[in-house]
Amino acid sequence: MKDKLAIGIDIGGTTAKFGIVNNTGEIIEQDRVPTNVHEKVDDFIDELGYKLMPMIERAGGLEQFIGIGMGAPNGNIYTGTIEYAPNLKWKGIIPIADLFEKKFKLNTKLTNDANAAAMGEMMYGACKGMKHFIVITLGTGVGSGIVIDGKIVVGHDGFAGELGHTIIRPGGRLHKSTGMHGSLEAYASATGVRETAIEMLTQYPEDPSLLRNYTINELTSQTVYECAMQGDNIANNIFEFTGQILGESLANAIMFSSPEAIVLFGGLTKAGNLLLNPTKKHMELNLLPIFQNKVKLMFSELNESDAAILGASALVWDMD
Repeated sequence: MKDKLAIGIDIGGTTAKFGIVNNTGEIIEQDRVPTNVHEKVDDFIDELGYKLMPMIERAGGLEQFIGIGMGAPNGNIYTGTIEYAPNLKWKGIIPIADLFEKKFKLNTKLTNDANAAAMGEMMYGACKGMKHFIVITLGTGVGSGIVIDGKIVVGHDGFAGELGHTIIRPGGRLHKSTGMHGSLEAYASATGVRETAIEMLTQYPEDPSLLRNYTINELTSQTVYECAMQGDNIANNIFEFTGQILGESLANAIMFSSPEAIVLFGGLTKAGNLLLNPTKKHMELNLLPIFQNKVKLMFSELNESDAAILGASALVWDMD
């Protein structure tokens, strides 16, 4: 076990990041492949294998590896299946752990992608030593890993902790993948920021904005960030609105589980204080006094891809 290696894979709605990890939590090598270009999961696995197999060979071959740990949207730790993930093209129930075992001839264990990120933070990141915290992943979607008494909350069926699909604006914006209205993910994801940009540009047609220089297809959370950094009023209002909704939702989560910290993780956190400041403000405004000013709100200290890769790989060390 001392010299063995693990593979950690983080499957997101846009990209899958993967790496080879040793038992001290060092990522020896990592890479990524797109997830949103493959209609069939087998094609995705083939492309990932094309990049991963040479990495395995450089690390000494399959005999050096104890297994594969994987985080994925709607990943079920009990069954090894991805089940009805709204942000993936592969619909229904996907036996992803079995497919990887057949492809790579390595034991494979699966969990929810946000739970994998929470494990990474608990073992190697900002939450080392904490027993009560929440990790919120802000990417194509919104995921959450909830840790209470040092254990990740998975529920009786493996799907507990889906804060991204809780309703924060009843009757609000349509979430196209689920058909639900007003969920946190419809607003606080990178996709949600883009939708807010389109709405605000339409709602205030007379207001000048750098965002009007982009076509609808060119509008992304990144372009909104770039315009906000140049002082664009509408772009800044988009982040204020996003932070308000995220902060209100986090207040609900705090009053439910009373965590020591909430860690924000994922691509949208590149917005920095443009997102953090309004989120913190509206979180505190919506808390009862007994909860106010107790919970640390912070960004992950790990590199964007590292927390999920490390957390996923940590699943492997118990498989013996």
